[in-house]
Amino acid sequence: MTEPVLILTMKWGTVYGAEDVNRLYRQVARHLSRPHRFICFTDDARGIDPGVEALPLPELGLPPGHGDTRWRKLALFRRDLGGFTGMTALFLDLDLVVVDDLSPFFDLPGKFLIIRDDDLFRAKPLRKINPARDRFLHSVGNSSVFRYEVGAHSYILDAYLADPGAATAGYEISQQFQSAQLAAHGHLQYWPKGWCVSFKNDCVPRGLRSYLRDPSLPAGARIVLFAGAPKMEDVFAGRGHKWYRRIGNIDWLRAAWQG
Repeated sequence: MTEPVLILTMKWGTVYGAEDVNRLYRQVARHLSRPHRFICFTDDARGIDPGVEALPLPELGLPPGHGDTRWRKLALFRRDLGGFTGMTALFLDLDLVVVDDLSPFFDLPGKFLIIRDDDLFRAKPLRKINPARDRFLHSVGNSSVFRYEVGAHSYILDAYLADPGAATAGYEISQQFQSAQLAAHGHLQYWPKGWCVSFKNDCVPRGLRSYLRDPSLPAGARIVLFAGAPKMEDVFAGRGHKWYRRIGNIDWLRAAWQG
């Protein structure tokens, strides 16, 4: 019998609720036929579907007196995470919509696969003023969707805990630090461009063309993300319009979101 793969997500605080977890759980169930376990690490399991394995948030392991938990996702790189060491896991943020088969995310060879953050945004020509910085930012992986072997990349968390102050001073957000550590170990690889797409930049027609056509799903897309603004909650609440960007009919996306 095939060993189940893991789908991991995290929920803490009040930004997302149990229904966000449950919606993602249903999306995965519709789009992943192979045996899998859906794990949510959370500080509040109330209202979460019984089919979800709700587990306590893993400890980040910061030294006493260091109260910064903005980089909490790095706890996913604990050697002993949830007792899942050695298992293959696909991490998914809660603010995304699964729209097609997830099996290829497990079939693609590689030790660690992640979205190239630049693939979700339009070109930034002014960034080339600083070529070294531009090269680094072009290498950064967006940690909304990544696959790894649990316990195999504990060096990421080890490097952070060795000097959390230096890490947060040298990198703006945790995915930049995470990417630098992966690259240093030769483990940074990216999903094919187009598997994970930006709602704003890939689905909504650009500029005034958005007044002529409704948003649509690009061919080959498997996951829709909400990089930058508008956020997912704004889009589904009917907000996020700008004079230069109309968000038209999104019934197809709402159906994929709600199931």
